[in-house]
Amino acid sequence: MRSAPARTAAALAVAALLTSCSGGGASTEEPKGLTAAEACGGFAKDTAATTALNAVLGGDRFEDNLSKPDKALAALRDAAAAPWADSYRPQPVTYCGLRPGEGGEKDLKIEVGAVKEAPEVDTRLSDKATYFTSGLRAYSSSGLGKLYFSCRLKAPAHEIVVETSVWGPGDVPETDQQQRTRLITLANAAARDVSAKLGCQGDDGLATGVPTKARA
Repeated sequence: MRSAPARTAAALAVAALLTSCSGGGASTEEPKGLTAAEACGGFAKDTAATTALNAVLGGDRFEDNLSKPDKALAALRDAAAAPWADSYRPQPVTYCGLRPGEGGEKDLKIEVGAVKEAPEVDTRLSDKATYFTSGLRAYSSSGLGKLYFSCRLKAPAHEIVVETSVWGPGDVPETDQQQRTRLITLANAAARDVSAKLGCQGDDGLATGVPTKARA
């Protein structure tokens, strides 16, 4: 017959094993991925952009997906210094690419590029997109947001119009108005980040936080 101390030790060992298997102990593992304040240089660190990013990708940790912010900014500076012609169309560059930190099929891509001018309001988009007030022009569907703002760099560079495009997950219904607001909020946050890092002179007209819907 085992002694009382031996029986006690055995019972404690079994209890420890059961606790380990049931997950009763507190996990010390660090969350995987980047926070909104860390992702893509922290463009989404303000409350409005953080909330939008978390909602779009369904979590609060993210994995970088082929972001090229330095290349994107360099391309915009080159465009501001280059002579423009009808055939000159700089290619947009991925400023920020993100996936959920826990994996999955959702992703987000933000591209920036120089264009000649912002588009006019297109009434044919009224059922599929919402216009917002920020920069020169801003509108969004549930899958794609577009924002245009002007940026004047120091001479001898000339003024350019920066197109910011945000592609969200493709499984969102077209009628999701909240997703439209989230995507334009992220486009606006990215545009503000680009404007600051480029050193755009004067007022870029970009909204603070969540852009308001434009009046019809």
